[in-house]
Amino acid sequence: MAKFPSVEWFKAIQDLVNGDDGIRKLGTCDAVMGVKVQDKAFEITFEAFDCTGVREISEAELANTDFYLDASYETWQEMLENISQSGGQPDRHLTLNTIDFLAPDGFAKSDDQSRKDRFYRYGQTFQQFFNASAEIKTEFAVPA
Repeated sequence: MAKFPSVEWFKAIQDLVNGDDGIRKLGTCDAVMGVKVQDKAFEITFEAFDCTGVREISEAELANTDFYLDASYETWQEMLENISQSGGQPDRHLTLNTIDFLAPDGFAKSDDQSRKDRFYRYGQTFQQFFNASAEIKTEFAVPA
């Protein structure tokens, strides 16, 4: 069982999507996505048809990503539990796009609008990345 959020959890997802022909059908994706969960930050790199890197970074390093996803711990947990319970297809109100749309300050953040555009351009790939979490057992561990 992998704890969320952790490098191990993201690497388990990386292993799943890199072996998934379905994600390849979405086309290439070249982006560096950040994920912020409370005081933890992660960098996830996508190149062509693969997720090529996962690592923990400092919060300041989020500025080096194309964009980063920032929501409350409760929002992350609700989304991921919903994905798990629904077999990999979240309810419409818990997709990355909907969370971004409904959040007053947005979910996807970047100081560079052209780089942030990668969230929208490759959104289905990122959604499929998180949808793959339905295939692993996740333990939710609120970061200290």
